[in-house]
Amino acid sequence: MFSWIKGKEGEDKAVEYLRNSGYRILERNFRSRFGEIDIIAEDNGTIVIVEVRSKGSTGYGYPEESIDHKKVRKIIKTAQFYLLKRDIKGKQVRFDIISIVNNNIFHIKNAFDLDY
Repeated sequence: MFSWIKGKEGEDKAVEYLRNSGYRILERNFRSRFGEIDIIAEDNGTIVIVEVRSKGSTGYGYPEESIDHKKVRKIIKTAQFYLLKRDIKGKQVRFDIISIVNNNIFHIKNAFDLDY
């Protein structure tokens, strides 16, 4: 299966999970010259930037382990651009990771912050 198809399926599952958990989905696949954010949601007034990673097994590690410092910096820069472009001020921002292994969803809240 193509990795982008698998990635979209993982993102669809993550969106469903977030909605069922009471999050409001603001955007999906927000792109800028800095990078891409998989999901931007709102949770009780907090803007939540979500990176989704999925794998079929943990044989070669957990999905979230593939997010390196370079990827984190790209996510942060893209999030800053998003907030500026949408003129969002005065709201808390949180960076989460949703890791999916064999249809099991693990939600890692506050995975990193703007000072990373």
